[in-house]
Amino acid sequence: MIKTRRAAAFLAVSLALVPPASAGNDTFEGMVGPYGERLRYDEKGLTLTFPDPDVTLNIGGRLHIDAGAAGFSRRGLPEAFPDNVAVRRSWFEPTLTIGRDWVIAFQYDFSDPVLPINDAFVAWKGLPDTILTLGNMKVPFSLEWLQSNNDTLFAERSLANAFVPDRRFGFAIGHHGQAWTAAAGVFGNAASNGISGDGVAVAARATVAPILNEDEILHLGLAGIYRRRSRSDDDFSLSTQAEASLFARSFVDTGDLPDVAQATRIGAEFAYRNGPLLLQAEYIHAEIERFEGLGGPLPVLSFQGGYVEAGLVLNGKGRSYTMTPQGGTTYATFKGVIVPEGQRVSRGGIGVFEVAARYSSIDLNARGFRAGSERDVTLGLSWYPEPNLRLIANYIHGRVQPSETQSDALSRTSFSVDTIITRLQIYW
Repeated sequence: MIKTRRAAAFLAVSLALVPPASAGNDTFEGMVGPYGERLRYDEKGLTLTFPDPDVTLNIGGRLHIDAGAAGFSRRGLPEAFPDNVAVRRSWFEPTLTIGRDWVIAFQYDFSDPVLPINDAFVAWKGLPDTILTLGNMKVPFSLEWLQSNNDTLFAERSLANAFVPDRRFGFAIGHHGQAWTAAAGVFGNAASNGISGDGVAVAARATVAPILNEDEILHLGLAGIYRRRSRSDDDFSLSTQAEASLFARSFVDTGDLPDVAQATRIGAEFAYRNGPLLLQAEYIHAEIERFEGLGGPLPVLSFQGGYVEAGLVLNGKGRSYTMTPQGGTTYATFKGVIVPEGQRVSRGGIGVFEVAARYSSIDLNARGFRAGSERDVTLGLSWYPEPNLRLIANYIHGRVQPSETQSDALSRTSFSVDTIITRLQIYW
């Protein structure tokens, strides 16, 4: 059953608002109003423009619905999925653009009662090749994280994404050249959590594309986050849900770590695209330092994770590479698969198909601290029948050494888990 009534209501509204282009109809563009305003309704959602002053309001959204099943290699483990069908995301996304210099973006997730506010920022682009952003945004760290969840190769990001913080409130500056980007910022806690309670972080990311042309791209990146915390801040934890949000719990989990003084993360990125083929990999290393206890200094906890993945578009063009965002820190990322007009199902085509494979791992064991480790192999198939529609099927085989911080049957010995996840993805 669907998790929340709010998400179910958003489902009905979303299906009603799917742009007519997805159903094979022509784009609707209203007549010019008394002030020169014009309403457009297409695959990008609703767009209202005013010529004087130059103002554009776009109302977009996304709806991701997951269904799946999972099985464990040994008996006696807790139930895998409390619900076999759930709304993963139900986002409302208005964006206001004022002239060439100002962008105001907002995203609200009706299906997330804990962190409903995603992007909520004001960006200024008045300096050459530079964007200044204030508000709630993604911290500049990890190519996989900075890619839109509409465009990732699989239904969920890799196990290594456990090291990446959610969106945070802060100030960031980004700059780019012809084939390079750099972004840095200072961040507190998430806006949904009241900004405070997680210390202050400094984050930076730099990328370069030694090969950058229409058919071939080589991407290299390096990023880091240093977060300093006080004893009064909230507890700190790291965990992952095995690349499927339907799981009732995490298999590897540090639990709440009190008195974390510093958290440092370093990540290295690699990506290569040649025509319809995309190869991508990342490695992330994290170190957690805690305040000195009654018995003396506590050991530094070192964790690591990473992934290697490949995607191939079977009957279409490869994914495009975007150097700069509208605002925020999402520089140098790969976009989604394009569905040409003649290949749309509504035009008599078969859509576009993409296959993908990934190996990912995470290790949360350090110096007698056993929070678990996991290795996953994932196979994926995506079908894009229309520009606003994607259907995903993933098979995941995971090998888990569970966390010893768990107190039930899950923590007794290693096990494997096989998972099938499907997703209906609508976005505009």
